[in-house]
Amino acid sequence: MSSLLFTPLQLRGVTLKNRIAVSPMCQYSCEDGFANDWHFVHLGSRAVGGAGLVLFEASGVTPEGRISPQDLGIYKDEHVAPLARIVKFIHEHGSVAGIQLAHAGRKASKTPPWDGDKAVAPVAGGWVPEAPSAVAFDDQSTIPTALDAAGIQRVIRAFAEATDRAKAAGFRVVEIHGAHGYLLHEFLSPLSNQRTDEYGGAYDNRVRLIREVTRAVRQRWPEDLPLFVRLSATDWVEGGWTLDDSIRLARLLKEDGADLIDCSSGAIIPGVKIPAGPSYQVPLSAGVREHAGIATGAVGFIQSAFQAESILRTGQADLVLLARELLRDPYWPLHAAQELHAQVAWPKQYARAQH
Repeated sequence: MSSLLFTPLQLRGVTLKNRIAVSPMCQYSCEDGFANDWHFVHLGSRAVGGAGLVLFEASGVTPEGRISPQDLGIYKDEHVAPLARIVKFIHEHGSVAGIQLAHAGRKASKTPPWDGDKAVAPVAGGWVPEAPSAVAFDDQSTIPTALDAAGIQRVIRAFAEATDRAKAAGFRVVEIHGAHGYLLHEFLSPLSNQRTDEYGGAYDNRVRLIREVTRAVRQRWPEDLPLFVRLSATDWVEGGWTLDDSIRLARLLKEDGADLIDCSSGAIIPGVKIPAGPSYQVPLSAGVREHAGIATGAVGFIQSAFQAESILRTGQADLVLLARELLRDPYWPLHAAQELHAQVAWPKQYARAQH
């Protein structure tokens, strides 16, 4: 029986050589948003390791849209050249390069996790975050500024302009980050959105911004290139965003030009008990795929080749995204192919090591 994990996936005019994607993983290693040699080696290694799609980390569409001052950025034209250098290498080694466009909202201006994930004050190089409402994420976070109508339009323009830069850098996939408690997710969830205007309150109002961003990005992004949207498909808490909400939104995003929903979850408020474990988010992907009629990606504690194969074979996703496992082993796809008896080409420089 042939492996589905190593079957190509066609999305618009792009063909991924397999169904393995490198999930966006922040490296907190930039200065002024610029990609550097760390990103070249980190991302290039995953392409050499055989992943079909290499997604760059959450990249701020504005300076204040970064999670930390050390985040990757795509908010000025000068960012394009160092990104393009990495994209070229990834494509030369048979993988497809994609980038996640992001705005961190009220969870912005923090130190890297290894420095405690603490708020960075403006006097220390940080800034006051922006959000749908002037409600801080937690007691240790800065109270954000609520975006006014002009601020919302500025955010939409920033996503559109970042899309132009992604195209100039040679990316072939763009993903809009609408998950993990960041700005677009903050508008979606009633736990963080306390607005009373056309962007708050009723469901159609709360989904308005992510839909406007998706349409703006799709308008700038070439017709033959796919557009992903990452959602926190549930907040895992009563009164929050639910899987049914995500299914309904996925149908709308499909109309707006999205091609795949990358199904993650949680992180809208602190202290939520999440039933984390192997494949714990896969049912979210399965639900969106079945009921919204759109391709999905599954993510979350996916570690073994047979686990990934099973997710695809049972129709729960079209793409499997790995994060921590690919940090542990950049060559996981090559090893998975051996386990599943799939015939894949190793880099010629490494061929003598193939079993």
